[in-house]
This record gives sequence, C-alpha cells and structure tokens, in this order.
Amino acid sequence: MPDRSDALAEAPAPFVSSVMRVEPQWIDYNGHLNMAYYNVLFDRGADEAFVLLGMGPDYLKTRRHSTMTAEAHVRYLREIHEGAPVTATCHLIAADAKRIHYFQELRHAEDGWLSATSECMMLHVDMTAKKVAPFPPDIAANVQRMLAAHARVPRPEGVSRRIAMPGA
Repeated sequence: MPDRSDALAEAPAPFVSSVMRVEPQWIDYNGHLNMAYYNVLFDRGADEAFVLLGMGPDYLKTRRHSTMTAEAHVRYLREIHEGAPVTATCHLIAADAKRIHYFQELRHAEDGWLSATSECMMLHVDMTAKKVAPFPPDIAANVQRMLAAHARVPRPEGVSRRIAMPGA
C-alpha cells in the first residue's frame, strides 16, 4: 500500500476539502440549501479526507473494506444559497481500532463564514463479512498520524454538543 506519511504530515489541520458548489437542484422551496444536501457536501468533504487516509474507493476495490457512518449530528447555522462556493473541513477528534469520531465545518469558500457543522462517528467495515472490523496496521497508522496533527490545533466549538431545549 502507498505510504501516505508525507501527505499526512503536510496536510492542513484540520483537513480542508476542495471547493464545492451548491447545485441548483439542491435548493428547497424556502430558497436555500435543503438539509439533505448539507449532508451530501459533508460526505464529499469527508470522502476526500478518507482518501488521504487510504480509505477511498480503491480501498474498497482492492481490500474489500470501507467506512460507514453510524451516527451524525448536524447544526444548521447560516443559510447557504445556490451557486455558493463551500469547503468542508474534517477534524479528527478521536479514534480506536474500529471507529473514528470526527467533526466537520461547512464554510463559504470565499467569505469564510460558517454555515453548518456535522459531528460523526464512522465505522470501519469488512465488506466481505459485512461487519465492523479493525483498521489494518497501515490504515491505523495513517489515522493516528492525522489524529496527532489535528490534536495540535484547537478543538472546534460545538464538539460533543447535545440536542436540548434552551435552559434545559
């Protein structure tokens, strides 16, 4: 498997996706990005980070392992509209032998303001057995390198936030 040490060492912390654009068909009757498509943008951004970790489409084809989201918590903070350029960060918070806890921010790519956040628990899955499985040693090492890089920057505001009524 390719050694990703250099790429992971040089990767920004947190990881920042390529610029994506809000597509016209994603706009709801309120005139802004429909909630489902925030998840599409977050997923695309996470996919780019997971490729860097060695867990992209080729990983599934060659090693029959993949990742799946077990839990997600999205906060919608500011409307985003058709055609807007956005990036999604991916900040690894914690990891064990089979899971990664990560936090994402969706930002306007030109103006920098925060539109939404997503916090996820991702599972590593053996697709042949269809069950959660430990990361192979090379992937686990990549995860630990990225996790260490992300631990050196401030933890994003909103991590581990729970849903509750104000004052409750």
